Amino acid sequence: MRDERGYVEYVQARMSWLRRLAYRLCGQWSAADDLVQECLVALYRHWRKAAAADSLDAYVRAMLVHAYLAERERSWTRRVRLVADGLGSAATPLAGAEHRVDLLAALARLSRGQRAVLVLRYWEDLDVAQTAAALGCSTGTVKSQTAYAIAALRRLLPNYVPGGADAP
Repeated sequence: MRDERGYVEYVQARMSWLRRLAYRLCGQWSAADDLVQECLVALYRHWRKAAAADSLDAYVRAMLVHAYLAERERSWTRRVRLVADGLGSAATPLAGAEHRVDLLAALARLSRGQRAVLVLRYWEDLDVAQTAAALGCSTGTVKSQTAYAIAALRRLLPNYVPGGADAP
């Protein structure tokens, strides 16, 4: 009981610090919260050892960073492919809002330039010239990057239906 109380007191006192650190590592609050949760579960399991460390904060920081690096080493595509493989070859076309997450994940895999071009052109509804001005590049670059990005999305989302509710 005493060990559990120490754990709870530590977590309550350091939660905002842990979340900020995780956010700086992940860049997204939802991923940061997941990372903190994973770290706190591990910390609970190893609380006696952690509490005996010279610096509890350093110990927990190391746990958090190691959890982050381990997550980065696990291939996101492998985890998604396992789910997709279970669907069989007759996957339904991606057209509805329920597939927005798939589209956003595919966009995250594009280069920053290609993602920016698609976001500006299709979500912000800028024309080629406006997009070129926003990015500080030529209209030809916007056109070629758009073509490359769309080709990449087609490879990443072979069942995507262009013009659906989630079209880029």
